[in-house]
Amino acid sequence: MSNLLLRNVRPWGGETVDVAIRDGRIAEMGANLGAGDLPQEDGGNALLVPGLVDCHTHLDKTTWGMDWFENTENATLQGRIDYERDNRTALGIDPDRQSMRHALELARNGATHIRSHVDIDTDHGLAIFEGVMRTREKLADVIEIEIVAFPQSGLVKRPGTAELLDEALSNGAAVVGGIDPCGMDRDPKGQLDTVFDLADRHGAAVDIHLHETGELGAFDTEEILDRTEALGLQGKVTISHAFALGSLPEARTRALIDRIAKLDVAIATTGSPNASVPRLLELKAAGVRVGAGCDGIRDTWGPWGKPDMLHRAEVLGMRNGFRRDQDLAYALEVCSTGGARVMGRSGHDLSIGSVADLCLIDAMTPAHAVAATAPRRMTLKSGQIVVRDGAFTQDNVVMP
Repeated sequence: MSNLLLRNVRPWGGETVDVAIRDGRIAEMGANLGAGDLPQEDGGNALLVPGLVDCHTHLDKTTWGMDWFENTENATLQGRIDYERDNRTALGIDPDRQSMRHALELARNGATHIRSHVDIDTDHGLAIFEGVMRTREKLADVIEIEIVAFPQSGLVKRPGTAELLDEALSNGAAVVGGIDPCGMDRDPKGQLDTVFDLADRHGAAVDIHLHETGELGAFDTEEILDRTEALGLQGKVTISHAFALGSLPEARTRALIDRIAKLDVAIATTGSPNASVPRLLELKAAGVRVGAGCDGIRDTWGPWGKPDMLHRAEVLGMRNGFRRDQDLAYALEVCSTGGARVMGRSGHDLSIGSVADLCLIDAMTPAHAVAATAPRRMTLKSGQIVVRDGAFTQDNVVMP
């Protein structure tokens, strides 16, 4: 925790103020505050926003910093999953090193929180999970990492996976994942009953990849909502991708969104350019909690993506056809406070008493920040400056 007087910043692009931070929390905000015993840092009239949040990524998969991976596959979803599972060790995708690279790049670009899905399967056991756990521990003072125990290769069809998920949840994973219950396991009841039973027994949250579109995706969405209601897990369930919400008739979509909002189920989107993504303004109007993530970054699935949530806000803006400044500002909010709300982190904002997880951006307004993917001047974690002008301030924080 840190004490600091951050001078000359503009919260969400408003008037220039000073921000007093005591014990890692925002204690006071106003023009020309007295410094008292606080050390001072000039914010250079930068835009001040809560720290950026990647609430849907895969720290264990990236080839970032490695030699270029030449992708010659034109595979199905199942084919990409199988190829990665079977070849990641031979390719040298070390989960400790690569998750560190990915997480540090997110922090360098203004992020203070990450929710990462981490593959758990019967080929690798908990080795990948343990590698990302080491990264989480090493970077605890730089960026918060929440781990989803993720059965990407399937759950019901791979006996022993449920037991591995159970063990991961007992050893540091905070969320239990699932994936396409119909398409992956061809047993929606079996997969979802297992996932929700694990969540109920461990007091864990749930985050399910749902790539399925149309009525198949609607069916699995309803099955998720039924279990959320039955177990009283309102506020603890996330549907990631939720492509069905972008591929159904309007009345069907509206009914699903209304029930999602009623049960306080969150949506995590990546704004995928080649998929039927949910429409942000519809979710906003219904009061649904929405966050965003970079998903996979330069991995065996494809060469795209950057570990930068301001870039992801730009992707969301373009994918949703945003032109108005207020809508671009909402895209930035989704990539900041929205992601924190998906992760269940209340008070990730600029109010008095909030934890001083902050990002300073060299931009005139939130819309300008998104459109320009503007430079990040500073990142603060619990009031401690961890990145200044793209460089980490702690000598022991180095890119592997």
